[in-house]
Amino acid sequence: MKLQHASRIAIATFISLLPLCAHSAEAESASAAGMSPEELAKASERIRQTGEQMRADLKEARARLDAQKAQQAERARQQAIKEAAEQAAIKEAKQRQAQEAVQAKARQETAQRAEQAERERQAALAEQRVKEEQAAKERAAKALMEARQSAGPKAFADESDKERAARALMEARKSAGPKAFAEDGL
Repeated sequence: MKLQHASRIAIATFISLLPLCAHSAEAESASAAGMSPEELAKASERIRQTGEQMRADLKEARARLDAQKAQQAERARQQAIKEAAEQAAIKEAKQRQAQEAVQAKARQETAQRAEQAERERQAALAEQRVKEEQAAKERAAKALMEARQSAGPKAFADESDKERAARALMEARKSAGPKAFAEDGL
């Protein structure tokens, strides 16, 4: 591109100097050839017209070159805008991915906390059931002991061991409720 520009400048300089060189050469040849002043004036006029035509051609070439440069600058500007838009889109996509990753991590942590809370709740319920069962068994044992003390040792003599256990269990269930022995299957 720079070489083209330099060659155009050299051509323009040559063309602008051409009328001067031609005029002096023509004047020498006319004087040597014995041309009349009218012929010299006509030749001079032709040279002047040729010089003007060359200048006009040069201006036109310069205008085309300027238009071409303007087009290239416009293309470069549009390319820069396009690249900036692509970079912005890439940046936005990365931000969106990062935000989605943060949200996914937060959801995972929330789910883990919920699972932990559920495990703790289940453990607390199981511990409470064990305590209730133990309390019910203690009440049943106490009720049995009171029943033996109030009726004496012979009160349950005619009952079998199974019947006594069933009666104690019934009394324990009444005092603790039906859920106290749900896991025992009795």
